[in-house]
Formats: sequence, structure tokens, C-alpha cells
Amino acid sequence: MRIYFELTLVSIVTVMLAGCTDSTDTGPAVNKVKVDPAPYLLATEPDGGLDVIAARESAKDDDAVVVVGRIGGGLNPWVESRAAFQIVDPSILACSDETPDGETCSCKTPWDYCCEIDKLPDAMALVRFEDKQGKVVLEDARNLFGIMELQTVVVKGIAKRDEAGNLTVIADGIFLRN
Repeated sequence: MRIYFELTLVSIVTVMLAGCTDSTDTGPAVNKVKVDPAPYLLATEPDGGLDVIAARESAKDDDAVVVVGRIGGGLNPWVESRAAFQIVDPSILACSDETPDGETCSCKTPWDYCCEIDKLPDAMALVRFEDKQGKVVLEDARNLFGIMELQTVVVKGIAKRDEAGNLTVIADGIFLRN
């Protein structure tokens, strides 16, 4: 009988300790050390950049790639608290871009490409910066690189494909176009 009492007591204490958290905890732990962006920032644009659509068509898993795209593709193209974000092929018109006939589609979040949403599945890629251990850098890309929605970036890295053929660029460099 004593063994059941001890097991029950250990279980209760374990549950109580597991429930103890800091009331200021707002989510997953993020890196408290500021990440230096310098190793990732490229001073000059790398040669051979492919637009996202061309990269999706030609890049194989583990190919070295240089991909050009605009940050966007959804209401929130960022991976919160991580150096990762979505890019869209520059040929796809954001909702704030003028069409060849002078028209614009207007919406609150032009980087979600809601006016050309049917083209997005074949025109997007995920960009992810990893540390030396192969883990996503724990710093929000907006803060790390000073980037924002609809900004054109050129990323250099390694192509990775998922089962559906979606492209992720494991980036080791980024060039910010003006």
C-alpha cells in the first residue's frame, strides 16, 4: 500500500511542478542574445539569380541556388521570432502594383497578393536562415535584416524540396535590393 501512496505523491508533485510557469511567459523561448546579421548580408548581388518560378522549375534538392523574390505571399509572410519568411516571384503583381493597362487592385495588405492568389502556389518559396547546428536562427528576420513586406531580396543558399515539391532555400546570404 505504501508504494501506491509514494507513486501517487510523486505524480501529484510532478503535475504541480509542471504547472508552475512564469506568468510573464508569452510563448516559445527565443534567443536572448542578439544575432549578428553581418555574416548573412551580401555587399553585392550574386550572379545567376533566378526568379522564384524559374528556381521552382529547375532547382533540385541540395542544388546551390540564387533566388530573387519579393517578401509576401500571405497576410503574414514571416515566421515569428525566426529568420525565415516567404518570397514571391517578381512577375506576380502585388495588390498595390500597377498593371500594364494602368489599373491597380487595392487591398489592406498588398503583400498577400490577393488579386493574383491563383498564381501563388507555383510562385512562392520559403527562405530560412540556419545556424551552424542546422537550426533556424532565433531572430525575427525583420529585425535581423531590416526588411519588410514587398521588399525585393536576392537569397543565396541550398534548395530543399518537400514531398509536395515546394521550394525552401536554406539561405547563407541575402542581398537587399533598393
